[in-house]
Amino acid sequence: MEYRNPVVPGCHPDPTVCRVGSTFYLATSSFEYFPGVPLYRSDDLVSWDRIGHCLTRDEQLDLTDTAASDGVYAPTLRHHDGTFFLVTTDVSGTGNFLVTADDPAGEWSDPISLDAPGFDPDLFVDGETAYLTYAHGSTLPETTIRQAEVDLDTGAVGEERELWQGIEGTFSEAPHLYERDGTYYLLTAEGGTHTNHMVVAARSDHPTGPFEGCPDNPVLSHRGHPMADVKATGHGDLVRAPDGSWWLVFLGVRQHGGHPGWHHLGRETFLAPVEWEDGWPVVDGGDPVTTTMQVESLPGDGSPPDAPAPARPTRTTFDGDSLDGAFEYRRNPDRSAYSLDDGDGLTLRGRTERLGQHGATFVGRRQAHFDCRTYVDLAFDPEPGEEAGLAAVMDERHRYEVGVTRSDGTTSVVVRRRIGNAAEVVAESPVSGDGDTWRLAVDATTDSYRFLSGADDPTELATLATRYLATEVSGSFTGVYLGMYATSGDDDPTPARFERFVYEPTGE
Repeated sequence: MEYRNPVVPGCHPDPTVCRVGSTFYLATSSFEYFPGVPLYRSDDLVSWDRIGHCLTRDEQLDLTDTAASDGVYAPTLRHHDGTFFLVTTDVSGTGNFLVTADDPAGEWSDPISLDAPGFDPDLFVDGETAYLTYAHGSTLPETTIRQAEVDLDTGAVGEERELWQGIEGTFSEAPHLYERDGTYYLLTAEGGTHTNHMVVAARSDHPTGPFEGCPDNPVLSHRGHPMADVKATGHGDLVRAPDGSWWLVFLGVRQHGGHPGWHHLGRETFLAPVEWEDGWPVVDGGDPVTTTMQVESLPGDGSPPDAPAPARPTRTTFDGDSLDGAFEYRRNPDRSAYSLDDGDGLTLRGRTERLGQHGATFVGRRQAHFDCRTYVDLAFDPEPGEEAGLAAVMDERHRYEVGVTRSDGTTSVVVRRRIGNAAEVVAESPVSGDGDTWRLAVDATTDSYRFLSGADDPTELATLATRYLATEVSGSFTGVYLGMYATSGDDDPTPARFERFVYEPTGE
């Protein structure tokens, strides 16, 4: 059987997975985006359906002052005695915390603070004892793996102990602890989160160690495969399927553009089969993981896998009472800036003068394909200095936007770019009509974004390179989001009504 990697495309790093019966559940990091920690469900580990987020309420997660690429890091999702547990870190706020749910698609609890330092927490329950294992260190690369017992009702954490220093003694993070046939296995990441990333394994007769490293460590890394179509593989989590087979979900990037290359879709979730040899995990037979995988079978009913939810189109006229689950905000939204108009569109009100300011009005979805088209139909009659439109955003300092604005008595469609300290208008085209509906579009390929306006005979306004929104340029941990925005310097901004949003793949 063939399946395609990544199994959860677009910005979905640090995947964590658990199984309940024949159903798998997966969560990933979310950084400064809200709601926090997206959740997916699958019967075959390939076709992932979106079921919601763990952190949906402001009292669960306050990202108001969070910088780009801070926020929520590296969750661990587990199920024990009928309850789902998720531990994670808000690195810019509350630190490590725990939330629970009876139904992962429903409401999750308010956070229980975990009085433990560090980040990338893991939860493992062995009999009556729960263990919190985490990366410890004030700054990378001087980190080690530490552990303490934890009370799941109160969050009280016991005395910590050092568990593992890694195989290189630096960048040791992302621990996950498991039991298999009476042996305890520790999986961690090393090498940083870029092209030196890797997964290493260790084992012990007791969950508290001491742990011995696998003689074939790392058990997964593409650091020695510069021509591989998947790079930066690491930060993995193991899961056993009902048929007894084992699998690893992990992050990787699809880098392009030659050497050294770049990636702008973010770190994505990949899947590989795992065999056990001499009591050690062997990932994909020891071969590099690819974007096209051949396996004997997948869990589930054996039917061809569907595309995962992030790879499916988003086509909406905003006629429901809530936004499509693909949409997320940059930090907690000011609810007064967003309103659904009884099936007549989504209205945005600008709360800042520029899109690059904290608190800017923006809502979008992850770019999950290199080749895709995104467009909006926008009803907007701006006052001078106001703007609304469609943007491709890596972070506040690395973004492109095409919007409708007004200055000197003229309404125009403009294309702006911001790359680090350089910001400029790269195209401007006057348009006729006041309060009309404007179609704005972004056509993406691996190497470029084309910005267009007009529905029937669209005008190409500008073409900009994807590489300047890449992690290798921006330094950001996320990927590009494509979404709607509005800006205004007025206390009573003109509403911008988006009548339609469409995101669809065009080439993959």
